[in-house]
Amino acid sequence: MSLIRRSNAFDPFSLDLWDPFEGFPFGSGSSSNSLFPSFASTNSETAAFAGARIDWKETPEAHVFKADVPGLKKEEVKVEVEDGNILQISGERNMEQEEKNDKWHRVERSSGKFMRRFRLPENAKTDQIKASMENGVLTVTVPKEEVKKPEAKPVQITG
Repeated sequence: MSLIRRSNAFDPFSLDLWDPFEGFPFGSGSSSNSLFPSFASTNSETAAFAGARIDWKETPEAHVFKADVPGLKKEEVKVEVEDGNILQISGERNMEQEEKNDKWHRVERSSGKFMRRFRLPENAKTDQIKASMENGVLTVTVPKEEVKKPEAKPVQITG
């Protein structure tokens, strides 16, 4: 798994795109000129980065982001706005300390840093963003400016 940092012309809100075929012989891979690109190395940081699940919905009043961050405290999560219109949600989940007498049978929960970035639309009021956390779900609300309806001004027809 890998995340490719590129801008998608068809999705102006996308900055980070996950390429599910990265590392496979038939996938896009890191070298677009090669028919058989080399397998990409997957490390735990990339897996944790890709594991931050976030929903984004738009209501008439706001853009609402919901991120699953189970087991994290609000002090371990950061919500920032970069360059005026890039919403960045990041944090770090630390691995449990291993005791000398512990014997692990399975480790499936990811640990490490995660970060997701979203390009906000022009109508976002970035100075009024609110964030809250409840039951392992981070909710970020970005209010929208009201769309001004164009006034139709009648023009007198002469003749």
